[in-house]
Amino acid sequence: MSEAHAGTEQRMIGRYALYKEIAAGGMATVHLGKVVGAGGFSRPVAIKRLHAHFARDPAFVAMFLDEARLASRIFHPNVVAPLDVVATDGELFLVMEYIRGASLSRLVRAATAEEKPISPKIVGAVISNMLHGLHAAHEARSDRGERLNIVHRDVSPQNLLVGVDGVARVLDFGVAKAAGRMQTTRDGQLKGKLSYMAPEQVKGEDVTRRTDIYAATVVLWEALTCRRLFKAENEANAIAKVLMGKVPAATSIVPGLPPAIDRVIAKGLHLDPEERYATAREMAAEVEAALGVASTMEVADWVEHCAQSDLSEQAENVGLMESGSSWSMKAMKSLPTGLEPETRIRSMPEPRSGVSSVSLSQTAAPEDPSKPRTKIIIAAIAAAAFVVGVIIITVAARTPPVTVATQTQTQTPAQTLTQTPTPTPTPTQIAAPPSTGIASAAATSTPVISVTALPKTTATPQIQTAAPTPTKPAADCNPPYTTDAKGHVHYKPQCM
Repeated sequence: MSEAHAGTEQRMIGRYALYKEIAAGGMATVHLGKVVGAGGFSRPVAIKRLHAHFARDPAFVAMFLDEARLASRIFHPNVVAPLDVVATDGELFLVMEYIRGASLSRLVRAATAEEKPISPKIVGAVISNMLHGLHAAHEARSDRGERLNIVHRDVSPQNLLVGVDGVARVLDFGVAKAAGRMQTTRDGQLKGKLSYMAPEQVKGEDVTRRTDIYAATVVLWEALTCRRLFKAENEANAIAKVLMGKVPAATSIVPGLPPAIDRVIAKGLHLDPEERYATAREMAAEVEAALGVASTMEVADWVEHCAQSDLSEQAENVGLMESGSSWSMKAMKSLPTGLEPETRIRSMPEPRSGVSSVSLSQTAAPEDPSKPRTKIIIAAIAAAAFVVGVIIITVAARTPPVTVATQTQTQTPAQTLTQTPTPTPTPTQIAAPPSTGIASAAATSTPVISVTALPKTTATPQIQTAAPTPTKPAADCNPPYTTDAKGHVHYKPQCM
């Protein structure tokens, strides 16, 4: 994709904020964006937006979704990782990790403008990263463990991003070929850039991982020489040059390059795919041995030097986005109507930590802990007491009266708990050993309830019951209690 700049746009797609357009291509544009979350969480992302007229074409939609599906199966630090796919309002968006850096094509142009060749070790590090990323794509498997046989088919300097962390990453699997791909290529249709296509790809033959190795070798030659290998005025001339396979030695253009690199390039650009490297990892080892590998710090310094203006603009854009200064109420009102309420954002005071001022949640202000809660507690207690009272009245109305004998300090023997009998034959008394009593008859001022335990038996146990105590007239319940010699109050059972 070619870099482009446009005015700031503010829109929410799902939980992502869409901002400035930072790159444009034939099928899609790439925007700066961020994922926003609760508590002021935010993180910059790159959002690839399929052109609206392509979003209505099932073939292009399938290709776009394939890119996301295939890239999601590649797990490697040298491949730009997809994060999410969003479909809303008839549009498709592919959310990717945001890499602060520049494409290799931009960096090579900067080196060409300075008329200073790139250090062979830096080229070795960048190309080695690219080859390792391609190898990860070639070896990717489905969730069932089946090999996907991914072929990128569009390896070029434009699709190699070198970050300020000194790491190069492969991106854009939009025209990749893989087993089980939803979108199928029409007969005779070329996919990729002609100047980086392998001969078998130009001729419409089957492509394999060795096709990507050919394109990676073209990128290697151009990075070393800062020239175009198959530069042509039109497509016909470009195809002719590719099929002829005449490639000048890199050492003949840039004196001082190690001779071993010419052999690596010759093998990688062989017209017969079977004569090329079998895997991208194998070629990476040869490149590292021939050129050496610069450290990530050296590569990062080179990127900072060659793409200084681009990086400054990127930092400014991210800073404005994270500060939330460009977000307005007008933008918030223009959000898609199909979004859930929690995806709408609001402006928040700028936190001291520097975290983005955009938040998804609209949490109410916390309650002041100093406020008295006496009324709430009293109301709760009253409600609980009312419920308990209702339960007691209901149980008392449905349960037969139970005679309970109390024991005072006068050493009255423990009484047997009695229950109103049901209409059954004459009950049989079942005796229990005294030691099995639950409560003892110890002298105490606290009332004690004694229950006769039932021994284990296979027969149906019968409980000795007493005749129900007749209810006394209401006059006996005034007062409803008696007082013993010690002054203890005992409520009358018939008045309870």
